[in-house]
Amino acid sequence: MNRTLLLTTMSVFVAIGTIGSQLLWFPAGIAKAYPVQHAINVIAAIMLGPGPAVAIAFMIGLLRNMLGIGSLLAFPGGMIGALLAGYFYQRVRKKGAAVLGEIIGSGIFASLLSVPIANILMGSSAGVLFFLPSFAVSSITGGLIGWLLVDRINQLKPLPQI
Repeated sequence: MNRTLLLTTMSVFVAIGTIGSQLLWFPAGIAKAYPVQHAINVIAAIMLGPGPAVAIAFMIGLLRNMLGIGSLLAFPGGMIGALLAGYFYQRVRKKGAAVLGEIIGSGIFASLLSVPIANILMGSSAGVLFFLPSFAVSSITGGLIGWLLVDRINQLKPLPQI
């Protein structure tokens, strides 16, 4: 993939992730679940690899925070899941591995890392497993949506060259 196509694709994923997070969310325990971020992580990890997937997750988190529609927890929640989704997919070359990486990365590791971030930077007094249920629900839902969308994308015929 040439550099222009890669950057354009990444930009489209950032736009979809930033806007989509406000269109599709649901309450998940004490927090809100934003499955679009996790779906984008899985799709980007499969199509582009771990590096671009992490960059996309970072940009979505940054834009959401700059627009006032996200929190600092968007950074570990998105970036760790994107990294593991891309890494797992690279190792196994199965879409389910990317979903598993997203669930482990965002649902478990990011939820645990979010506790000290929330306590130190956000003035919260969250316990160790405080974010685990909502992060897990969000990453499982988004990971499965991403898997379904990648399957659908693979069924589409490529556009004719102009």
